[in-house]
Amino acid sequence: MAHSQFDIFLKEATYPDQASGTSLDGDRLYGLYTSWCVINQQPPGTESSFWSAMKHRISPRRNGLRMKGPAAADYILTSYPGLV
Repeated sequence: MAHSQFDIFLKEATYPDQASGTSLDGDRLYGLYTSWCVINQQPPGTESSFWSAMKHRISPRRNGLRMKGPAAADYILTSYPGLV
């Protein structure tokens, strides 16, 4: 079975952490997705297509997801340029 770009993104750039009680909010999750696309030289889907796909994969409120991997580092460094 072929996995969509969104499935691969979730596998490579996020991990579930229900115990922490925190979740990636919408802006951070989409920003992480765009960083993942840049790193993997993939054209990002539109924001509306991203959210349409996510509603079938994660809970819209408390998704319990945390960032991981190179996309997380790229997102953080891009979002907070003073860290460099």
